[in-house]
Amino acid sequence: MIFTIDNLLTTEELDLLKNKLNPDDFVDGKTTAGWHAKLVKDNTQLKQNAPQAQDLRQLVINALKRNSIFDIGIRPKIIHSVLFSRYTEGMSYGSHVDNALMGKESYRSDVSLTIFLSPPDSYQGGELVIESIEGERTFKLEAGSVVLYPSSFLHRVEPVTAGVRLVSVGWVQSFIRHPHQREILFDLDTARRSIFAQQGKTIEFDLISKTQANLLRLWAD
Repeated sequence: MIFTIDNLLTTEELDLLKNKLNPDDFVDGKTTAGWHAKLVKDNTQLKQNAPQAQDLRQLVINALKRNSIFDIGIRPKIIHSVLFSRYTEGMSYGSHVDNALMGKESYRSDVSLTIFLSPPDSYQGGELVIESIEGERTFKLEAGSVVLYPSSFLHRVEPVTAGVRLVSVGWVQSFIRHPHQREILFDLDTARRSIFAQQGKTIEFDLISKTQANLLRLWAD
């Protein structure tokens, strides 16, 4: 399941991030790429040990955690490996798949996310293209919005032809490994919330709630 969330970050959070992301603190993005991805990765990333890095990563994590759509759609166990990437004219990231295990703790990457920090009209090119069996989907969202997709998908960033593309990327180890199972749980949760909003606690609400809870017990990792 691929989906987007608008306005994940507030205007104040966006301003803070952009003010704190000094280009002088960025280094070659190949330092965090797998051996095969290094061949197609051309961007810069905020140094992991930059003074402001941990606070900015926590800001992003907190914004994700407080969002109810993220919670029921992703079922996050651990949000990890948050990075800040910068693309200037001529930079891109060719087709690749994200590493299955990341960081010293070897967290699993079930879901990948890109939070757009630059307004789409402030740069040209730089679209995120996600490849799946249904075809390619292209994303260039408003600043503060996020796209989430299975980490098993091939994806790429088209060349930036003008301006600066600034994003935050990260990964989630979910309680539910399989994307189809996450989608089923999301649909059931959405349906039961809609029933409750319209009709209150009905027999139908209770039955869907029971099924949703039992599937979560069955599939949770």
